[in-house]
Amino acid sequence: MGKASDWLREERRKTLGDWVSFCLACGFAQRYFDESESELPEACPQCGGEMRSRCPSCNARFSSAFAIECEACGDQLRPAEAFGGPIRKPGR
Repeated sequence: MGKASDWLREERRKTLGDWVSFCLACGFAQRYFDESESELPEACPQCGGEMRSRCPSCNARFSSAFAIECEACGDQLRPAEAFGGPIRKPGR
């Protein structure tokens, strides 16, 4: 990726939050900062499903709302498909 896309990604993180929590059932995602992690809901505000903000295997946080594997340990964070389609494009 080019410098412009890296800059835009960093600006979004500074504004919206460095980390992501997502619903395992419906895919709802919420960005957050370190200091607001304790305020994250345990249940999804849209469907009531389980929210995940850390890898269940190594407890690492993730920064992408589209993450399906943990960047730290490689374990699966959630199924690779949602609503009959892939969450990520092949090769990403």
